[in-house]
Amino acid sequence: MTPPTTPLAQADAGTAGGSPAVSACPRTRPTVLAKRADFLRAAKARRQGSAGFLLQARRRSGDEAAQGIRVGYTCSKKIGNAVTRNRAKRRLRAVARQILFAQGRDGWDYVLVGRPGATVERRFEDLLADLQTALARIHAAKAGGA
Repeated sequence: MTPPTTPLAQADAGTAGGSPAVSACPRTRPTVLAKRADFLRAAKARRQGSAGFLLQARRRSGDEAAQGIRVGYTCSKKIGNAVTRNRAKRRLRAVARQILFAQGRDGWDYVLVGRPGATVERRFEDLLADLQTALARIHAAKAGGA
């Protein structure tokens, strides 16, 4: 089965034959943490709480540091059923896409941990502000500390 083709008039109006939904920006697709060991290392590092979620951040060292920004998301069963947990993670992913790549730093792992009730019910604009504040505090503590 072959995919449908785009009429020539629509292809000329779009992006030179490419799909307009695909972004050319390399920072819109983060490396997502998948290994438990990465989550555990982030949990032992810096953390900053906010009303909507908990941010854990770890500066990688050595060869790992060259991989850019890596991000992970986690929501426990305290958040609610599977539908609620998935909604909370979708919201955290959207917040990270908008803020993390503008204010995050290369060579860092970030884990956003959902909070019961707050991650799903909090206004999206407040979640964005929470992440901006948490990132500023995490990186200010690193600059002032060891």
